[in-house]
Amino acid sequence: MPILNAIVHRIEKAGDAPARLLAASEPLSASDTLEAMLEGLTRAYHAKSKAWGHFSDTTTEAGNVEGEEADAPASALAAEITDYLADKRDFVTLTRGIAERLARLLDAHLSVSGDLMVLDTRFGDARFLTLALLHHREGFAIDGDLQPVPARQLNLTQMSLAARLDISQWQSGDSRQYLSWTRERGGKALAEGFAALLGGVEGVDAPGETRTLLKAFSDYVEKEDLAEEASREKTETLVDYASEQASRGEPVTLEELSGLLDEQQPKAFYDHIRNADYGLSPEIPPDRKTLNQFKRFTGRAGGVSISFDSHLLGSSVEYDEHSDRLIIKQVPKQLKEQLKRQG
Repeated sequence: MPILNAIVHRIEKAGDAPARLLAASEPLSASDTLEAMLEGLTRAYHAKSKAWGHFSDTTTEAGNVEGEEADAPASALAAEITDYLADKRDFVTLTRGIAERLARLLDAHLSVSGDLMVLDTRFGDARFLTLALLHHREGFAIDGDLQPVPARQLNLTQMSLAARLDISQWQSGDSRQYLSWTRERGGKALAEGFAALLGGVEGVDAPGETRTLLKAFSDYVEKEDLAEEASREKTETLVDYASEQASRGEPVTLEELSGLLDEQQPKAFYDHIRNADYGLSPEIPPDRKTLNQFKRFTGRAGGVSISFDSHLLGSSVEYDEHSDRLIIKQVPKQLKEQLKRQG
């Protein structure tokens, strides 16, 4: 992934004292270490729970960082990045402005220091701007005399505030989920403040969209009345594909997924989604946590074959371990009609 520009600004924060910005005066030089660090940072970011959306094109009074004007444009960062891409603003100036606002955000909500890393990268035809506030951890290393020594290193997995802009999607104008940012668990005010700093507006609920996709898949499996083995294979295909997309930071494309699920009828699942009107976008940012919770329980014995999604356990399906009974509360329509005819 070629690095077009990279820089680190340090923000020092100790107790109640105001945050102090130690700004870099020039971008980082290209190096193998920087490339390797980018790979680690990218993997760590993709593993985070994130919000997905776009730049706001309106003004807002909500979530402003203390000390800023209430009517400041929510899209101020978007305007600055636009200037940078048009060579009207240099990378150092762009990123220093971000660091200054981030320091004020830390003053208002956190008492931690960190290094703000900002990278402008290109991958194939796509271009990304990534920013992350990184923290350090104390560790150990072995020196040249084979002795253990203290070693302070960046903890890439502990990025309390990070964001990624897909510049290519943003400029194309046909997406509303080109901007993503981490969901900070430290508090609602911090999360809102960070979104305001970015000028970001959530455009899609990744966990909700993923759950809807899995519901559509469950309905599809039931409608097609698939055999146990075929159902399990398709479930694994969906989860493997969506998880791989999540690890790459890429969305699930419904048409591509449909083709993977059935090579003989590549449009079958896609048509099922469209005909049933689940309200899904053509591309969905997958939520890893939701995917990890999804699996199918299957079993066959004595002429009885049972298969259902794990999320139904406790609602539509109950298991009484004491009496060894499985209770199905919502009998599938097709099965219900067959039972009625038999009776």
